[in-house]
Amino acid sequence: MRQNRIYLAATVFCLICIGVVMIYSSSCVYALQDFKDSAYFLKRHLIFLTIGFIFTLAVMAVDYRILQKYAKPLLLFSVILLIFVLIPGIGKKSSGAQRWFKLGMISFQPSELVKLAVIIYTADFLSRKQKLITDLKQGFIPLMLMMGLVCLLVVKQPDLGTTVEIAVVVLAMMFVAGARMAHLSLIALAAVPVIIYLVTSASYRMARIMAFLDPWQDAQGIGFQLTQSQIAIGSGGLFGVGLGKSQQKLFYLPAAHTDFIYSIIGEEFGLRGTLFIIILFIFLLWHGTRIAIRTVDSFGYYICVGILVMFGMQAAVNIGVSMGALPTKGLPLPFISYGGSALIFHMAAIGLLLNISRIQDL
Repeated sequence: MRQNRIYLAATVFCLICIGVVMIYSSSCVYALQDFKDSAYFLKRHLIFLTIGFIFTLAVMAVDYRILQKYAKPLLLFSVILLIFVLIPGIGKKSSGAQRWFKLGMISFQPSELVKLAVIIYTADFLSRKQKLITDLKQGFIPLMLMMGLVCLLVVKQPDLGTTVEIAVVVLAMMFVAGARMAHLSLIALAAVPVIIYLVTSASYRMARIMAFLDPWQDAQGIGFQLTQSQIAIGSGGLFGVGLGKSQQKLFYLPAAHTDFIYSIIGEEFGLRGTLFIIILFIFLLWHGTRIAIRTVDSFGYYICVGILVMFGMQAAVNIGVSMGALPTKGLPLPFISYGGSALIFHMAAIGLLLNISRIQDL
């Protein structure tokens, strides 16, 4: 287990280092124009990294099994934050979305905390009611009610991407725990018309779907972001144009340092750079999986499953969106994209994986 911890930590360290370099490279021009400081986003990212490192050490310092006693209070606290962030005057509204608390110079996004809280609560529930997981009333419906409440609050922000991510993580954990496929299939089928309604009822979501289907049809309109992302990746070729030499970051590609940082990596480092990122995430999932299968405690095992599904889904969706293989969703690339709340809680999640592995060796 110790070797897996070392490899996992080294992989995450590599991703974080790449993130530091690429956040500065992709944001320096934009930061210089808007904030008169080319290192504005880099400095803030380093602050988030420091906080994340402290959170990681704190998570690793205690026995993760203690969290089982606080699974319900943690989830309740997270749900309360989701409610408060929707209240005008308390939650911060930006670009039509109300997802943040403004804490001085730092914005906090409670949906990032709730993802980890949901994983811990679901792991606690599954470990306590393992024998009842196939029972509709006692093992299935309670988790669905919890998931439904959380998803409803998150989609109200609105944040459909995170809503779908939470649902997928919970259902994946239940699948691994042995839930009946008939129950899981029923929920999946029931979700289809809901998602269709949510997409068709919001013009900006419909625009994203149309852009995904044929971004080049309106390359200067709804397809602008996707076409510029594809231009960035295509311009990089096999070996890239070189670090710091991206043209798309010069106000062509929106969100270059956040949701589309993978595209800038593709432009500056080419196919070799993008493949290296994918390989690092495969390493992360591989060594995380090796930790999971060696975890004898069911609570720790299900936490590992939830965290790995979360990381795998976010990486796959972000990369897929950047290449135009998936509709645009605001899910960051873990450890690389700029974003304080996501980085902090992703680092805390890694600390939890390392903690689980360490406890198994005792």
